[in-house]
Amino acid sequence: MGKGKNKSKRKNHDKDNRYSMDTHLIYGKNISDKWDYSHHVTTPISSSTTFRLDSVERGAEGFQQFANSAQQEGKPPIYIYDRLGEPNKDLLEENLAYVEKGEMAVSFATGMGAISAVLGVLTKSGDEIVAHKTLYGCTLSLLTNWYPRYNIPVKQVDLTNEENLKNALSEKTKVVYFETPSNPNLDIINIHRVAKIVNQANKNREEKDRIQIVVDNTFATPYCQRPIELGADFVVHSLTKGIGGFGTDLGGIVIGPKKFKDAILLYRKDFGAVLSTKSAWAILTYGLPSLPVRQKRQIKTAQRIAEFLNYHPKIEKVNYPGLRTFKYHALAKKQMVDFNGNFAPGSLIYFVLKGKNPKESKEIGRRFMNYIADNAYTMTLAVSLGHTRTLIEHPASMTHSLISADELIEHGIDAGGIRLAIGLEDENDLLLDLDAALNSI
Repeated sequence: MGKGKNKSKRKNHDKDNRYSMDTHLIYGKNISDKWDYSHHVTTPISSSTTFRLDSVERGAEGFQQFANSAQQEGKPPIYIYDRLGEPNKDLLEENLAYVEKGEMAVSFATGMGAISAVLGVLTKSGDEIVAHKTLYGCTLSLLTNWYPRYNIPVKQVDLTNEENLKNALSEKTKVVYFETPSNPNLDIINIHRVAKIVNQANKNREEKDRIQIVVDNTFATPYCQRPIELGADFVVHSLTKGIGGFGTDLGGIVIGPKKFKDAILLYRKDFGAVLSTKSAWAILTYGLPSLPVRQKRQIKTAQRIAEFLNYHPKIEKVNYPGLRTFKYHALAKKQMVDFNGNFAPGSLIYFVLKGKNPKESKEIGRRFMNYIADNAYTMTLAVSLGHTRTLIEHPASMTHSLISADELIEHGIDAGGIRLAIGLEDENDLLLDLDAALNSI
């Protein structure tokens, strides 16, 4: 393993644009210097955390290569220890960098491991982060509970309004961070416009002081959106969600410019959030190849479910990029597109149950969710997404419960808001359970 280049005489098609991205996701890099597996139809799984070295000199060369792009260039890797690198992770990283159009990728044990790493590399004490006001609950906790301890203040503003971004940027700003669509309310942020503002701010900055744009693309997946193509510097994903696809393996990824790879690899080595080999293999073997098929089915179902909810008398509003009534529909049509340029509005729906006030809305949301937990066959009360099963949750009570009731609206979250992550069930069966649940409140 890793001793030499692939000996196969097969032509390398990984950059051949005659083939669709759907097909590339199945075959990936059919020839790679990460591992000679040319006679395996499916990439084999590596089960060793430690690798034998033929000599002290080979070991020394392997340590010199690690996190040293100049040493690695054009050479097959020398594997030493799983925390530094191993074949399955390397192959997964190559394929994810390719699909997101980034120069490099580094995998992590979880999505939060990936987010912590990219922000840890890009910021230091005294720097500032500008972030969107609505974020995944754990990301919000990281930025509000931990970063102040490191003297890295975070300004949370509504990034759907570009004037807010212009006003928030300062000489200390090093990162602009956001999700689009955001978790859980599906705010859509104009990546191209953010990049234009940040590029203007970077004109008079030295390279080391440049502001970097980091986008969490977990909700969209690269099937629906590729932020680097739209001007972002980095993309992060929770591989646990849509890319993994089956709810069996935790994982995260950072994708971005090659010049940051060494620092991010060192961060992973020292902080230890390393993706397990078996999870890397499962995501590489099952998740990525099936991503287009799963997303196409989920998008079709999500569109019909969103239209049903949009006209239901017990629903106050529905946020789904595919609805013409959605505030950000026009923007979503421009930046949420599949590999062939078709509109791909994703598989997440956010809807709000009617109530006379936030307290009543939250109580109705609780009753609605408990009915589903006890009675629904096609929906599971659970906090993840991108699964083969439809998952549903009440953010105010669950993923975003750390936010007080009075502050929910400031973060763009409704007390009666419900997040629905569409799976692969028959859409008519989902409608049956949803209708019954709504009739129960």
